[in-house]
Amino acid sequence: TLAERTNLAGVQHILLVLSGKGGVGKSTISTELALALRSAGKKVGILDVDLCGPSIPRMLRVQDSAVHQCDSGWVPVFVGQDKAIALMSIGFLLERPDDAVVWRGPKKNALIKQFVTDVAWGDLDFLIVDTPPGTSDEHISTVEALRPYQLLGAVLVTTPQ
Repeated sequence: TLAERTNLAGVQHILLVLSGKGGVGKSTISTELALALRSAGKKVGILDVDLCGPSIPRMLRVQDSAVHQCDSGWVPVFVGQDKAIALMSIGFLLERPDDAVVWRGPKKNALIKQFVTDVAWGDLDFLIVDTPPGTSDEHISTVEALRPYQLLGAVLVTTPQ
């Protein structure tokens, strides 16, 4: 649809951050990458699709923020005084940040698709997508939803063991 094209139309590059297992530091890498790109003068967005452990809002100290609607969808939360990082996370949609999200595949996949299509990102140099751990359905949904757009690539986070 047209709305899908317009919400990501201003995004130059999309970067997925993936891992085969949990607890390896995907969210830390995503956050540090966003901060490094911002300090290099880039406009950056982070899409936190880690539905079971949305830690990026806490890492960027915006966990108490609310997401608002606009004509073209959800308005991301803007981070820092310069508002140079736009963030969308399931963490903003939960009653309490520590709530666990226990959803079956179809509902998770629908939310991921909605995150891809319904967030009004505006103009970004980079959109960093922090994915859940593993190689689940959610990854396939994320990649499928992003397939029509210009993907820069992926960062695969691993540990020595």
